[in-house]
Amino acid sequence: MTTETKPSSYRIKGATGDWEVVIGLEVHAQITSNAKLFSGASTAFGAEPNSQVSFVDVAMPGMLPVPNIECVKQAVRTGLAINAEIHRWSRFDRKNYFYADLPQGYQISQLYHPIVGEGSVTVTTDEGAKTIGVERIHIEQDAGKLMHDQHPTMSYVDLNRSGVALMEIVSKPEMRSPQEAGEYVRKLRQLVRYIGSCDGNMEQGSMRADVNVSVRKPGEKFGTRTETKNVNSVRFIQQVVEIEARRQVDVIEAGGTIVQETRLFDPEKGVTRSMRSKEDAHDYRYFPDPDLLPLILTEDFISECKASLPELPDAKRARFTETMAITPYNAEVLTADVETAHWFEALLAQGIDGKAAANWVTGELFGALNRLGRDISDSPVSPAQAAELLNLVGNGTLSGSMAKAVFEKMLEAGESAGTIVEREGLRQTSDTGAIDAAIAAILAVNTDKVAEFRAGKEALFGFFVGQTMKAMAGRANPKIINERLRELLAAA
Repeated sequence: MTTETKPSSYRIKGATGDWEVVIGLEVHAQITSNAKLFSGASTAFGAEPNSQVSFVDVAMPGMLPVPNIECVKQAVRTGLAINAEIHRWSRFDRKNYFYADLPQGYQISQLYHPIVGEGSVTVTTDEGAKTIGVERIHIEQDAGKLMHDQHPTMSYVDLNRSGVALMEIVSKPEMRSPQEAGEYVRKLRQLVRYIGSCDGNMEQGSMRADVNVSVRKPGEKFGTRTETKNVNSVRFIQQVVEIEARRQVDVIEAGGTIVQETRLFDPEKGVTRSMRSKEDAHDYRYFPDPDLLPLILTEDFISECKASLPELPDAKRARFTETMAITPYNAEVLTADVETAHWFEALLAQGIDGKAAANWVTGELFGALNRLGRDISDSPVSPAQAAELLNLVGNGTLSGSMAKAVFEKMLEAGESAGTIVEREGLRQTSDTGAIDAAIAAILAVNTDKVAEFRAGKEALFGFFVGQTMKAMAGRANPKIINERLRELLAAA
């Protein structure tokens, strides 16, 4: 059953008018596990070809698959994270086809009875929030990998990925623009990284998407869809939607028809190419795998999976804005990536005010990391070191400008803020006597400006503040300078 969604303003312009694009995504996420789905072979990335292959993976006679319970647990946790129905009874099927990277001659998957049923993912685009339906999540094993010689005469088979556990997260055809498709994948990637069920590394192939696209006149029935396989970045997914929708509109308006088929994306040429006609389920001769019993999940197992979930990004973002007065923008930035969220939470654990911490992390820290070409997991300053610096600002030891200078020295030398402050005597002074003396000297040599200020030229106040800070070598408490200046300027 297809659920219609609210209209989108995104349209493909054609000679016969506007066309609407209909998008569904099948996201393949490699399950975080040290071993494969049905064997004990390693799943570590980057190993020598064919060095992580068991007898089960190469389909040696008599070898029987044994389900990896950790993979089952991670699939259930992912389903719970998208508020999906968890099926207490599910089954593995054999999907039969012949290809060089598939030693068994079939792929073990879950077509008819998946482990996870319907759920949803809420995304935010330029047009506001939208909930995208998820039809199912099923577990399946990956195939191997073909590597082609530079000359088209030889291909090599690497079976290291053969049998690696995947979750296939199948959306409903409810996306209507490239942006919605991109935000949907970003949100899924964020969720699986938060809960640890997949590392979300699209560059290494541990998360990729098959992009289903069709076009129609707004309000009409769905058109014939094509499926572009193995797209491995959010940017490419959005490009595929635009390119394939444009191609289909051009074909239809030229009098042709869209063929249901599988296509490949060529990012260098910016085109999709036909790979093969799209098979239906009966073409794969699906049947229950006779070597595997059905998966029967107990309520205790599901409860254990639910209890293991961390605070999810939407809930974390709401907590930041509602209980700490952190701006929605900063909360979005701080929860966008799980490493950033963990780093920020570690800073908060030091007793730092949430709003001040958020402003400093999104401003000073992120600015420094961008300059250094590092991410937060490789930050040269730890949460504890950052807390010491912010505390020195909070208790008046450092002014804002002094804190920036100390932070730069922390980045360079890796020393603590306290060490730098003590060695270089960078303490802020709040001595009103010294500040009053400096102000009196400045007012004495700027009598003309004092007269202009008292006559109503309020903008000169900044001049007096700057001159006082200069006289105090930048080490006077700005708040006290402002207070004393107001009083002394009004006194005569």
